[in-house]
Amino acid sequence: MKLKGKVALVTGSSKGIGRGLAIGLGEAGARVAVHYKTDPAGAEETCRRISAQGGEAAAFAADIGSKSEFEGLIQAVAAAWGRLDVLVNNAARTRFGPVFEVTEEDFDDVVNTNLRGPFFGSVAAARVMLHNGGGSIINISSCAAKLMIEHHSTYAMAKGGLENLTRQMALELAPKIRVNAIAPAPTSNERNRAYDPDYDLKWGAKIPAGRVALVEDYAGPCVFLASDDSRFLTGQILNVDGGWTLRGLTPDLSGYDYSADRKRG
Repeated sequence: MKLKGKVALVTGSSKGIGRGLAIGLGEAGARVAVHYKTDPAGAEETCRRISAQGGEAAAFAADIGSKSEFEGLIQAVAAAWGRLDVLVNNAARTRFGPVFEVTEEDFDDVVNTNLRGPFFGSVAAARVMLHNGGGSIINISSCAAKLMIEHHSTYAMAKGGLENLTRQMALELAPKIRVNAIAPAPTSNERNRAYDPDYDLKWGAKIPAGRVALVEDYAGPCVFLASDDSRFLTGQILNVDGGWTLRGLTPDLSGYDYSADRKRG
């Protein structure tokens, strides 16, 4: 088991991609801190799935858009298991829509969660990791940081910043701590199908691999970046996209229903 004896924290792992990453890290032997903000039941379900495969997991609550709460989360995980070896900055906010409709609240919400939080959380995690000899920080970016997609202004801006933060922190935290990122492709999940019931079909037609991603597609790359198999890899953005960025085409988004963003609060 590549991560046996390691402790990993995955933010936003009560569902979706985060849950898939947490389960994958647990399968590889890590003890997993499952973070949530408003979904304790989802976090407990993630923990249950990890435990069912013989792993160890516990749920932790925090608003990672708050510097003090993210720092408290890091300390709570370290106190529970005596160390922190892997931080996965997965939690994200979306506020999709035309630029003329972006409010100051929308802007702050996206930036605080997608960029500000990972900055201060990574600094706090790095301090703990150095006591254990080092570690790995994995940021979950997006192919939207590279390919311009209408209605994605705040999200793309924040994810682009996260990729530059990945490179900058890789430089400053070397050699003890490696910092890399995974950039997911369009992914089959409940949120995206709420935007458009035909999401999987429309986006899959634009991807050379012939389908959209599944949340399970990201677990292997995450375990690789968390483990010593990637010991000479830092400052890199790994596009796990089925070749989508090679083509860069998007479907017509004019009929999308973005009200699901508002319903999530």
